[in-house]
This record gives sequence, structure tokens and C-alpha cells, in this order.
Amino acid sequence: MMLPRELKHESLVLSTKPTASIHYTFARGSAPQNGRSLLVVFLNGLITDKSTWLPVMAGVVRGNRDTDYPSLLAYDRFGQGLTDDQDPQDQGREPGRGHDVLDVVRDLHQLITQISENRMETTLERLSLIFVANSIGCVIARLYADIYPESVAGLLLLDSMMANSDFDWWPNPDLSDFDSRELPADVDIKILREQRAKFAAVFAPDVLNKEGLDRRNVAELLPHSDRPQLSGPGGRRPLVTVVEHDPDWFASESLKSMGTPISLTMKYSNPKWHRYNQGLLKITDPDLATGPVVAENCGHFIQRDDPNIVVKELSSLLAKF
Repeated sequence: MMLPRELKHESLVLSTKPTASIHYTFARGSAPQNGRSLLVVFLNGLITDKSTWLPVMAGVVRGNRDTDYPSLLAYDRFGQGLTDDQDPQDQGREPGRGHDVLDVVRDLHQLITQISENRMETTLERLSLIFVANSIGCVIARLYADIYPESVAGLLLLDSMMANSDFDWWPNPDLSDFDSRELPADVDIKILREQRAKFAAVFAPDVLNKEGLDRRNVAELLPHSDRPQLSGPGGRRPLVTVVEHDPDWFASESLKSMGTPISLTMKYSNPKWHRYNQGLLKITDPDLATGPVVAENCGHFIQRDDPNIVVKELSSLLAKF
């Protein structure tokens, strides 16, 4: 894919972690409006990297060459994508558990600080942030907005990870109140146990990942989807748009990738995820919330499956500034 010349691929060293570098893609936006510059930051999950955001960034640039558009930033976290270096903090710690999402938030804050000063010629105090996030990136976005209040003006949350879940989405046949008659007709206890074991082996919070991000405290940090409410610049709550996967598409994907019966996904996983997404709308005021919007023909990785949907929703959010 040919990318617009405005998108620059570079790397930098965080002043707080001077022994490692981070790879990022950046496009300088237009001049500040009302004294504040807009920076859109793209945050991916564990399985994807910043490359999945490049078509979205390209779409924003190409669609707004004759008008104003914000600065755009995507990056690969330590140990991910084109960032070959592992987090220096991991040295001497338990392998695979050297840093958690709070450490990622602090690194992100430092990255944004350096980008604003060195690439945008402004300061963090004169910056309004918009996070476009997918999967665990939505967790990072919410924690950042809570830890650094009055900095995040908008969030576009794409199929957020259910932070308060250990991916144990289905009935537990070992509990005393389990009733096998409630299972779909094509699912028996053997299939149920197999699916529970498969998902636990891949997605449980204690499962290690390539970047060494320890997820075991995520549910404790964000035990609810509908709170805490967030505070944006000037004490105003941020704009929030929630986009969720196409339930039929996701069910078909789960069948192909995990062997999950479609009936199991439709009865348990999809409804639970939808309720979680409905809760996310309450982290801001009702008049500032949009969604949940269904991304048709998209699974969990919405930006990969249809970048145009993300460009459209981001453009709608930006039009409100």
C-alpha cells in the first residue's frame, strides 16, 4: 500500500527509558485552533501492531488535504511490531511480567510529551488528545484519561477488551447452579469444557504475550465498563464513540479460529460484549456519547477489517470540535 508522503516513519528514545527506542508513524497536522492543537493517537491491542492503523491514517490525510486535519500518531509498544527493543523495565523481573498497563500509560504519556514538544512545537498543556483504540488499547486509553484528567478530548473505542472479564464467557459446568438444558441444542458439556479450556489457554489474563505486558491487574484497575467517568479539557467530559463488531461476522470468525459453535457465541459472548459496550457510553455525559455503532462485516480487529469505517467515525467525531 502506497502511503501519503505526510506519514513519516521514525523512532525515538524516551527520556525516561534511554536504553531503548520506540518506532512510530506521525503526520503533522494543521495549526492550533482556539489555542490548542489536536493530536489523534492510535492504540492497538496485543495481537496487532501499528501497521493496522496505517490505512486509517492514510484515509484521514487523503480525505482532508484541502482542509484542516489533526496531527496523527501511531506507535509500536516495546516488544511489538517494528519496536524490537523490549521494555528496559523488564530486565531482572519475572519473564513476561515485567510491566503492566499502568507502565504502558506512563510510557505513552512520555511519548506524547516528546512528540508535542519536538514534532508539534507545543506543550502537553496546549494539546487536546483523541484516542482511537482497539481491544486492550481501549483499556490504555481509559486509564490514561483517568490518570491525566483534562487532557483527553475524545475517545473512539473499537471493540474494547472487556477489562473486567477473564474471558470466561460461558456457563461453568462445575458450579452447583449449572443447568445443561440452557445450552444451545448443538452444544453439550464436552464441547463447553473444550471451549472454556481453549479460551483460557489463549486469552486468560495470566497468559504470557510477546511484548511482556502483564494483564493480571486489568480487571482490578477497571472493574466496571460504565465508570469512572472521565474529565476532558476545561473540565468538560470527552466525546466518546463506541463501535462494536458485527455479531454474525464475529461468530463466523470464532468458528474458524477457535472452533466455537456459532450458537455459543450468539447466546453468550455477543450479548455480554454488547452490554459491556453499552456501559462504556456512560463514561461521559449522554449528549457526548455515540453508539454502540455496529461495524458491519467486521470482527474484533475493526481497523484491519474495514479501515473506512474507522475513518468515517473518526471524521464524525472530529467534526464536533
